[in-house]
Amino acid sequence: MAKARRRDGGAALRTAQWGATGVLAGTGLLGLLLFALGREHSWQALGGGLVVVGASVVLGGGLGFLFGVPRVRGGGGTGEPQGSYAPNTNLEQVSDWLTKVLLGVGLTQLGSLGERLHDLGTALAPALGGGAEAVPFASALVLYFLVFGFLAGWLVTRLALPQVLTETDQALDLFLAGQDRDRHGDKVGADDLRVRAMQQLGLLGGSAERQAALAGQLPPASGAPAGPEGVVAEVRSTARRSALTADQVRDLFADGSEGRRIQALALMQGDPALADLPSVLDAIEHPRSDFEQYHALLAARGLLSWLPAAGAQRLRDAVATQLVDPRGIPYGSDRSWLAEKILSRLQGAALLPEQPARPAPQAVTTVPAVPAQPGGPGGPAATGTS
Repeated sequence: MAKARRRDGGAALRTAQWGATGVLAGTGLLGLLLFALGREHSWQALGGGLVVVGASVVLGGGLGFLFGVPRVRGGGGTGEPQGSYAPNTNLEQVSDWLTKVLLGVGLTQLGSLGERLHDLGTALAPALGGGAEAVPFASALVLYFLVFGFLAGWLVTRLALPQVLTETDQALDLFLAGQDRDRHGDKVGADDLRVRAMQQLGLLGGSAERQAALAGQLPPASGAPAGPEGVVAEVRSTARRSALTADQVRDLFADGSEGRRIQALALMQGDPALADLPSVLDAIEHPRSDFEQYHALLAARGLLSWLPAAGAQRLRDAVATQLVDPRGIPYGSDRSWLAEKILSRLQGAALLPEQPARPAPQAVTTVPAVPAQPGGPGGPAATGTS
């Protein structure tokens, strides 16, 4: 309920912001249109005025961007993965320097501001049709849209840029954590982190369907992040220390409830010795949710080096069928990325035909050569005398 109210409040606020922006821009453009209609060359005045408006908005937006560039907070003690990269703060430093320079220059020239605006209006008056009345209008037009562009640039930079930078940094942390997992041999956890990083960047669609309902079905895990993803990651990390056997994990999957099925899949991800291929195939071909199918594909990813040729063929057929089925795995989702990675691995390795076993080489007994005796086999014929 609270989340829905926050969503509705955020939508209303965005609507009000866009409405105010439209009213401000529309007021200035309406004034320009009315002024141009009263000129002898209306179209010329309107075109010149629009160019002046565009230049003023761009200049004001650039100044607003410089004033609105966020500062990078110092890291440390956040508990997030720390990689070998640090955010580049050159833009922040340039923004800081230019802001101070512009403020200093502007304050020193504040007394001559009126004269400067008049000179600017005089220079722009011919673009609006000329005449004495075009001078103050040109000055007012520049000032109006310069302030409008500044406010718009500052607000967009202040509201949107920090979120974009934060999401990008989080995705980078996830990629680096995935590389660290990969170096330690945790291929499944590494792929899971890579998928989450690509979701953070908007490159892949998620499998968030029914995650809220699953939160109450999965066992609580101490120290895990909130949500089903955190619980699954915690179960996966403790699988090798679990006292459960492969038969017990298979029975846990066969229990029927979606929460227990996903818990069993998480155990299979963490320890391939606990995995059961028929259970994994069932979750891929007949999933209760997209979330379950995603974790079934992760479990299959961990089984690739364990499968015999026949099992690899069954897995390949199941994954390929889901990819081509219109109701199966959608293109561009996290599941399609995992499925395509599984198929590429199976095509390259697991589906090579098994080579028939070569017979063991028979021992060859070397018989030492016996020197031929005269008259013996292989020797010259014996000659006798009577």
